[in-house]
Amino acid sequence: MFGLFGPDARRRRLLKKAPEGPLRDFLAVPFPARRSDWRKVPFVALDLETTGGDPQRDEIVSFGWVCIEKERIVLSTARHRVLRLRGDMSPESAVIHRITDDESAEGAPLDVVLSEFLAVLAGRVMVAHYTPTEVGFIAAASRRVYGAEIVTPAVDTLALATTAAQLENRRPVRGEFRLGNLRRRFGLPRYPAHNALSDALSAAELFLALASERRGPIDLGMLLVD
Repeated sequence: MFGLFGPDARRRRLLKKAPEGPLRDFLAVPFPARRSDWRKVPFVALDLETTGGDPQRDEIVSFGWVCIEKERIVLSTARHRVLRLRGDMSPESAVIHRITDDESAEGAPLDVVLSEFLAVLAGRVMVAHYTPTEVGFIAAASRRVYGAEIVTPAVDTLALATTAAQLENRRPVRGEFRLGNLRRRFGLPRYPAHNALSDALSAAELFLALASERRGPIDLGMLLVD
């Protein structure tokens, strides 16, 4: 079933229509097989700060990412990129992510940072805490920059934590699945919130803790968001 309709099949279909350039280069690299041992799969944890929650209307303010190789976070791959916005920074979003209009004005264009990120993402699985945000904004950015669709396999640490609670037949307490609260449960260090790079590192560490907690051999497909 997944051979016909899964993410890699969709990748091949999109590759045929993708324009020459970074998107086509990304789509040309096969995704890791669903039956792979997750410990041998390369990942990249991503966090985006945005001007709001609507990918069709709002903009990406900053990217933060870091790669994971063989159950280890590779700190030398960590990147934090502030973007130059097309519109004005709303006061509400500036208060949250603490990036000013002046910092944004000196940031990089979306097409430059997206191209850089896609080169890193090629052949990897994305990790994020609540993937609809990152996947939605990356998809909207791809349409804006390349005029074409994108697909990527993804692991959602929020979904992993929810599944773990269900397997334990445990009703979660209010706020338990917030990134900071989940990290405290595993004794992970506290990082500043709403910084794209620190949140990406937070998601990477939480992912390793959640995946390692599961018993028995785990295929990649057991972790992916379908």
